[in-house]
Amino acid sequence: MAGTKMTGAEIFLEMLRREGVEVVFGMPGGAVIQIYDHLHDVDFLKHVLVRHEQGATHMADGYARATGKTGVVLVTSGPGATNTVTGIATAYMDSTPLVVFTGQVPTSLIGNDAFQEADIIGITRPITKHSFLVRDVDDLAPAIRKAFYLAKTGRPGPVVVDLPKDVITAQTTFRYPEQVEIRGYKPTYEGHVNQIKKAARVISEAKRPLLYVGGGVIMSGASQELRYFAIENNLPVTMTLQGLGAFPGESEQSLGMLGMHGMYWANQAINNCDVLVALGARFDDRVTGKLETFATKATKIHVDIDPSTIDKNVRVDIPIVGDVKRVLKLLRQYMPKKPDTKEWWAQIRRWQQECPLTYEKSDGKLRSQFVIERLWEKTRGDAVVVTDVGQHQMFVAQYYKFQHPRTHITSGGLGTMGFAVPASIGAALGRNDYPVFSISGDGGFAMNMQELLVAKAHNLPIKFMVINNNYLGMVRQWQELFYNEKYSYTDLQGLNPDFAAVAQSMGIKALRVARMDQVDDALQQLLNYSEGPMLVEFLVEKEELVFPMVPAGASVSDMIVERLNPQRMV
Repeated sequence: MAGTKMTGAEIFLEMLRREGVEVVFGMPGGAVIQIYDHLHDVDFLKHVLVRHEQGATHMADGYARATGKTGVVLVTSGPGATNTVTGIATAYMDSTPLVVFTGQVPTSLIGNDAFQEADIIGITRPITKHSFLVRDVDDLAPAIRKAFYLAKTGRPGPVVVDLPKDVITAQTTFRYPEQVEIRGYKPTYEGHVNQIKKAARVISEAKRPLLYVGGGVIMSGASQELRYFAIENNLPVTMTLQGLGAFPGESEQSLGMLGMHGMYWANQAINNCDVLVALGARFDDRVTGKLETFATKATKIHVDIDPSTIDKNVRVDIPIVGDVKRVLKLLRQYMPKKPDTKEWWAQIRRWQQECPLTYEKSDGKLRSQFVIERLWEKTRGDAVVVTDVGQHQMFVAQYYKFQHPRTHITSGGLGTMGFAVPASIGAALGRNDYPVFSISGDGGFAMNMQELLVAKAHNLPIKFMVINNNYLGMVRQWQELFYNEKYSYTDLQGLNPDFAAVAQSMGIKALRVARMDQVDDALQQLLNYSEGPMLVEFLVEKEELVFPMVPAGASVSDMIVERLNPQRMV
């Protein structure tokens, strides 16, 4: 292949083959039509035709999170490119490796406001790890090689490669770039040994240590090392939204999620720990609440591969820049003794008894918590669960005990409604070891439900669940608690369709559930159905609230644990 004359389109596909790409999510258009002409005849990858380019980026995102591989998107210029922006931003905020290829007008027309021209490099610069505008066909193979290297190494993230039409059609002699050298880019994988030894000594002497685990543990493949370290030293483990699944949720050492809608006892542990070990987490505002009151009694240790996250939000005492997996291995090696956590665990158990996670069951009304709880009891964590954004997302984080890494997929940092349906398609195309559940609220489901057609076209056995309360539920919750129950444009009653009927119109098996006694049968049907996608719409209580809750800007110690008079909450 080396030394052969090839067009840019042929080089593009050859580079995808060499990068081991198995799936591409995209939609054809004039600027990339030559690539699609060649794509028709390749047999080494699967192309998934989406119904909207935002769906393509979310599918690639879900694929990447479920598999650990790099997601790949191919779209045309102009609106095709700009439609990917929300998905790119979602991947950027959650550190998902994507390479997004966008078509572009010929180089001679760039800057002339040509038909379907958009400066996608300029538009996406703040939300990409890096980007390339390829102006010469000789630069195409090196740019693609660098794009995949950048997306996957260090702290992962999305990379955009903009492909002018004349570059795609031009010819050159193909040479595969064996080496990748990017000036100024050298991720640090090995943590500083002296810092690791210091951290080990501090942890071993702690009376109230706490592991605060983020999505970086999952990205680095460090879940096994985390389990060993936590179990050997009898340490409590609390996780961020993106960290769920890094440590088995059913373990007695798991405190579940912390932060704004985290567990009461997890937030109390944050407030009272004397050593806080942050692993692959970035001290997000939804975790810390009011910064001045966050973990004030603790010596803070922060392990992260991205040096820019160290001291960005919270000043720490022992920073360790490096890959979490490698650092944890050394931490285990250098621990001089196990900390004495007996009294600490007794206190945590008292907090768990003091304020358990509960919801109303006696009135017979169908609630989201009940649906999620029953899903957990039927799957016991052996499922990939993809959630949208809103109340249902938090209920899943609270009531579904994730047992395995890469089985919880959700939009965290950007909070993108409309994420779940396409992301679950990507997840289902990436793995078949577990059933894939896509859980959306009615608001988010309506935003990208056209991608159900893709699930049907590929006959993917995804189990779609729509938690329908006929509200934009999380916004309505804030309006009840903090805005004197003025429900401004959050009531969707009369605006929602029959989502089950919509699915049926696409040839998808679907049903509606409105009572508690129908839930088990519906979930069992979802689990058993393997002939393609299936959807169940759950008509749940309209005005349920997510508790615990930390009001925005408040300390994590100021948790609301039950519904109160809204006037008292302002």
